[in-house]
Parts: sequence; structure tokens; C-alpha cells
Amino acid sequence: LFILPFFLFSATAGQLIDKTEKSLSMRRIKMLEIFIMLCAAWAFSAGELYLLIALLFLMGAQSSLFGPAKYSYIPQHLADNELIAGNALVQMGTFVAILIGTMAGGLLIAHEQGRQLVAVVLVVIAGAGYLASRFIPVTPSPCPELKINWNIFTETGRNIAFIYKNRTVFLSVLGISWFWFLGATYLVQLPNYTRLTLGGNEQVVTMLLTLFTVGIGSGSLLCNWLSGQKVEIGLVPFGSIGLTVFGIDLFLAKPVLDNAELIGLASFLQQQGSIRVIADVVLIGVFGGFYIVPLFALVQQRSDAQHLSRVIAGNNILNALLMVLSAIMAIVLL
Repeated sequence: LFILPFFLFSATAGQLIDKTEKSLSMRRIKMLEIFIMLCAAWAFSAGELYLLIALLFLMGAQSSLFGPAKYSYIPQHLADNELIAGNALVQMGTFVAILIGTMAGGLLIAHEQGRQLVAVVLVVIAGAGYLASRFIPVTPSPCPELKINWNIFTETGRNIAFIYKNRTVFLSVLGISWFWFLGATYLVQLPNYTRLTLGGNEQVVTMLLTLFTVGIGSGSLLCNWLSGQKVEIGLVPFGSIGLTVFGIDLFLAKPVLDNAELIGLASFLQQQGSIRVIADVVLIGVFGGFYIVPLFALVQQRSDAQHLSRVIAGNNILNALLMVLSAIMAIVLL
């Protein structure tokens, strides 16, 4: 339900962002987020499960609007030699925010007044996001005369066809989508892998998720240094080699399990081979950062400025498709 809106609304979102001044668009999207979170706060407090599920769908819709605005905004304010650094900061911030949100949600909901605490935090964070959006500089629309095609099916087809015409952009979008296919597989399966293969409890899961996220953030920031502040596409194959090598080593690096019961963090660190697993998880994240940041920068650099939001929207559609396929693949294999 969270991924479905990316299929349904991305094509329309790309048009709306290309047509409208971007700082205004982002403030409106953040206002929508506050409304959704106020509804979620009431639903959490009242224990309205079905409303929470519906609101999850609405948050997916809000995210499908914000993605094209966020990524098409970057090249309008940054020079070519700043694109890598800008995208690195966005990628790092995104993954760190996901990590903190996941951990905070788990900790808060376990409290005696957990639902009320989660409700308050959601509204506060949404409000903080809107306040931050007030400081976004004015970013003129690249295509104010654009006529919106409200047919999501024909517009989705047009989006994909437009991306396909530019071979460099199309291959970059495929590369980004493959990364999300792989990344979604790792993130979703890491808890099961920790429990069933490593014999670790939720402490070990939290540590590995944290290290994976820190790895992606570190790799993203290192991109700017390694690329010499230019869009260096040579980091992409380097990143993919690292993802492959350390992914294979993670398969081979299985600690010897001594206990039938799930072990905590301290016990896991004492297991033979645990450091190898930790190193593999961190380095998969680091090389993932090397892989993804130059591809986003290349899409921004090589796309027609008047169509960039729609290109990003098309990218989001393919990303969502590959994440769904990763879930189907995991179901079949497991």
C-alpha cells in the first residue's frame, strides 16, 4: 500500500512539479503531510487500524509528490561540480532519517503510553518539516505553460518513453532501480537473516541496520572526495564490484552458532566470525553509496531541465516496480 501510490501518482506528480514554482510545491506537500499526520495521531490514539492503513497509502502518495520536487530542485541551485556533494548529502540524510525513524518508532511504541507518544512525535516532525520548507529559496518553474495530462496510464507510458529516448538517462534510471531492488532485499531480509542465520535477537538486528545505514551515508559522502567534485561515473562500476564481492562474502561469513536461543549483542560480538559479518554489512553500504550517488547526479545533469521532474517521476515508477519484484523474488526463494 505504501509503494502503490508511486505507480498511480508519480506521472501526475512529475507534471505538477515541472509546472509549479518548486518552493511553493514543497511547502504545499509539507502542509499535506501535517494534515495526514494529524489524522494518524488521532488514529493511533483511538486504535483505528484500518484508518492507519489508509493513511499509510496517503503517506505513499505524499512521498510520490515530494521525490520529484526534491531531486529536480538540486540542479537548479547547484553547479555541475556541486551535484555529487548535493546528492550525497540528500542520500545520507534520507537513509539516516529512515534509520532514526525506524528505531524511534520501535522504542516509543513499546512504552506504556506508546501510541500517544508516537502520535505526538509524528505531528511534531511533520511541523518541523513544514518550518524547514519555509527556508527553501524560490525556484522558478522550468515549464509553467505545461498542460497537465490527468490520465495516469497514458502519462506513465509517456514518462517511460521519454526517458527511453535518452540512452544515458535511461541506463542510469535502470541502474538506480536495480540498486533499490538490491537494497530493498537487504533491508527487508536483514531481520530474518539475523534471527535464522546469525542466531541474533533484536539488538543484533538494530546494530546491523545501523551499520548498513551508516555505511551508505559514509559512502555517499566519500563520493564527493573520490570524484574530485565532478560527476564521476567510474565510481558506479567500482560500487557494483564492491556490492558483489562483499555480498558474496556475507554469504560465506557465517558465524559458528553455539546456542539454540537467540543471543544479544554482547554475545554475538564474541562469536567467531561476527566481525567479518559486521565488516561485510558496512562495506555493502559504503559501496552502495559509491554506486547510487553518481547515477542520480548523472540523471540530473543529462536530463532536459524542462522535463526533469517527470524524469524523476518515471525513475520513481521503475524503482517501485523493482522493489515489488524484490519482494516477490524473496517470497518465491524463501
